[in-house]
Amino acid sequence: MHEPNPLLNWELFPNFPSITADHVVPAMQEVIARSSAELETLEQSAPRTWHGLLTPLERLTDRVARAWGVATHLHNVRNSPEMREAYAQTQPLVVEFHNRLGQSRPIHDALLALRESPDFPTFSQALQRTISLLVRDAILQGVGLAPDDRERFNAISQELAELSTRFTNNVLDATQAYSLTLTQKEEVAGLPEDSLRLAANMARARGQAEATAENGPWCITLDLPSFLSFMQHAARRDLREEVYRAYITRAASGDTDNLPHIRRILKLRAELAALLGFENFAEVSLERKMAPGVASIETLLRTIQDAATDPALNDLIDLGDLARSNGQSEDIQPWDVMYWAERLKERRFGLRDELIRPYFPLPAILQGLFELIESLFGVRIESGDEVPTWHADVTYYRVKDSDGREIAGFYLDPYARPEEKRGGAWMDELHGRSTVCAPRGHAVRLPVAYVNCNQRPALDDAPSLMSFQEVTTLFHEFGHALQHMLTTVEHGFVAGISNIEWDAVELPSQFMENWCYHLPTLTKLARHYRTGEPMAAELLDKLLETRTFRAGSNALRQVSFALTDLALHTADPDQLDPTETAQRIAREILPLPPLPEDRFLCSFSHIFAGGYAAGYYSYKWAEVLSADAFGVFADAGPDPVRSGDLGRRFRNTILALGGSRHPMDIFRLFRGREPDPRALLLQEGLLPANKDN
Repeated sequence: MHEPNPLLNWELFPNFPSITADHVVPAMQEVIARSSAELETLEQSAPRTWHGLLTPLERLTDRVARAWGVATHLHNVRNSPEMREAYAQTQPLVVEFHNRLGQSRPIHDALLALRESPDFPTFSQALQRTISLLVRDAILQGVGLAPDDRERFNAISQELAELSTRFTNNVLDATQAYSLTLTQKEEVAGLPEDSLRLAANMARARGQAEATAENGPWCITLDLPSFLSFMQHAARRDLREEVYRAYITRAASGDTDNLPHIRRILKLRAELAALLGFENFAEVSLERKMAPGVASIETLLRTIQDAATDPALNDLIDLGDLARSNGQSEDIQPWDVMYWAERLKERRFGLRDELIRPYFPLPAILQGLFELIESLFGVRIESGDEVPTWHADVTYYRVKDSDGREIAGFYLDPYARPEEKRGGAWMDELHGRSTVCAPRGHAVRLPVAYVNCNQRPALDDAPSLMSFQEVTTLFHEFGHALQHMLTTVEHGFVAGISNIEWDAVELPSQFMENWCYHLPTLTKLARHYRTGEPMAAELLDKLLETRTFRAGSNALRQVSFALTDLALHTADPDQLDPTETAQRIAREILPLPPLPEDRFLCSFSHIFAGGYAAGYYSYKWAEVLSADAFGVFADAGPDPVRSGDLGRRFRNTILALGGSRHPMDIFRLFRGREPDPRALLLQEGLLPANKDN
């Protein structure tokens, strides 16, 4: 008798420790076969009632999504050659299933009939939107194509999925392949104590068992915690240059070269757009976005560029002046920017990384975050130790309402594991809220999220001590998780983060980041991990001032990325040199042009392996929404009761309604008007507060 497959054989939580790469292929074959058979049965009857059509449709879609979600998650956090192989083998089956489903003519016709039926106006808004979105998605998946075109569309989808996985693996491998081992103390001059501990830790992980923070050897890698700390603090300019050049040419040569994949991806996306009758891939992408068109996005980005250019030029002048006054005779180069910016921050604000980190130990930050969520949104968070996880550092938490009823849950995986876990920070879902997919004996399935970060782990006798940037990143990912978990929508297709327009999905994440710059909240959060002493008021004020530190430079960097993304997805790929395009836009926008050999595109996973193709502008678009939304709380002052009322309103609109209504309608419900772009420029100090007042 066969052992049950642990990837499938679970109701509330997977038994992660028992799932191996060997389970992926048989599990996906089984769920796809079952759901495909159910789809065929449904096509034969093609019921014209919402319950008869959408209930089985949600079940059969969810079955595949749930199993594939776990496999994808493990591919991201427990990557191995075996898991890669299983993932690569299975991905084509999943793509094929989704194309088959999206291109089902009988289902599409039944959905159209429902949309045009006299009953449609009587359906709930969530139901109306579910039907409209499924119709839209079917069109974007080629339901209307002639048989030959549809076959080509499907072949393109398969190849794009494969290229995206290969892109990710190349970035992971190229990041992992580089390390710089330093043995002389003068080579690590400038590195603070915790950076030395991290570097010794990295050396031990790479086989140098005798490595210590004090005497080395020290290992510098391209993994973000290691790379950033070295670039910000290493006094040796030549070594910074070496590490910097390695970082900007990751996945740009040899076996891991992503440039051929980039060219192929852009070509295939353009062909796919043409098949669907669009002028370019950006138009396809914007069908699922809030922004009305490329022109409106470019207008917003250029507005930000105009406001940020002078401040960014001043930033560069400041760095040059500081470097010269400290004996650097050469002009500022890209490998100098982070180093001198850190020195300028220390000089201007008296803030040094090693001064800040002891006040942000992960356990206390989590407690502060949970207390904030409780006071704003009326929910409690408790650990659920009995739920199995994929790594000893991962914790599961239960979310309960004010009556103590469990309403959601999440896994937190906080630390970098460069050997198996992809970089960056992200939120994903185990599954969403749904009545149709409720487990046996339950009225509704509760949403469960994954929150993944890549901060440095606990070292020696200290807990994980976070940089302020890592604190804001954690709050950011929690914003996504809250929108997933606090939804009240019960139709799975539009519950939580499902089917929210991509450029609106960053609103809650950036909204939560804003609390890190809210003095009463920050005062509660920042306490020394050894003594429990609060951070000095003067230091807190300085930390808040850093919000607008180099805001012009940071804004231009994002604008440059966003405009590059749009340019790559609106141009004819046959007339396009991706590297030259990225270089040209960067030279036009950034005060300090990139090095000619800069190949950041080769590790730009957001647009080539994530969901941000022709959508990277979404960060800035959603920042406008979040700055404007947070303005209501800022105006309310320190009164927690008032904030609590506002928090409930935010919860009942932005967080609760998910994809069940258009995000502009939801924003209007919360704010009482449309968003104002000036809110973001004011928040970033790029617009004088008294302008036009």
